[in-house]
Amino acid sequence: MIVCVCKRVSDREIARHASAGMDFDDIQLMLGVATQCGRCEGCARDVIEKHRAAAAHYMHQPAPPVLGSRVFPILSAA
Repeated sequence: MIVCVCKRVSDREIARHASAGMDFDDIQLMLGVATQCGRCEGCARDVIEKHRAAAAHYMHQPAPPVLGSRVFPILSAA
């Protein structure tokens, strides 16, 4: 869905940047969201908050174990 009609910025674009850790000011500078009429600012902030919270949750989760992997030493041919 288009969030910012003036700059044609979608919620997916905003979400992608927010998931990468960018805040509203960063996204506004990068995409131009809420720099003209400003009516999209509330919606843009909602999308950012939702996706930054989700990204923060996943960043604090331990990595799943890799099953069946083996580490083999590298032998030098000296």
